Amino acid sequence: MGNMTQRKIIPREIKEEILNKIKGGEKVVPLANQYGISDKTIYYWLRQSTGEEAVSLVKYNKLRRENEELKKLLGEVTLKLSLGEKN
Repeated sequence: MGNMTQRKIIPREIKEEILNKIKGGEKVVPLANQYGISDKTIYYWLRQSTGEEAVSLVKYNKLRRENEELKKLLGEVTLKLSLGEKN
């Protein structure tokens, strides 16, 4: 039994708080450091909660940010085009 590692029991409220922060766009590693939990543990929770690989949630957040940036650029271009047509 000497090879067993000490496992911390994380309250469900804390687990849900962390997962919600990640779904809101926060990064796993800083949250892991902030809460004193292994990032592997958080990725495991993500796999459990999404039923998918944790990477897909990270990829989703990245795509969401890119999408927001593209919408902003599209809006700026549209505005410049509409102003150009009026002149």
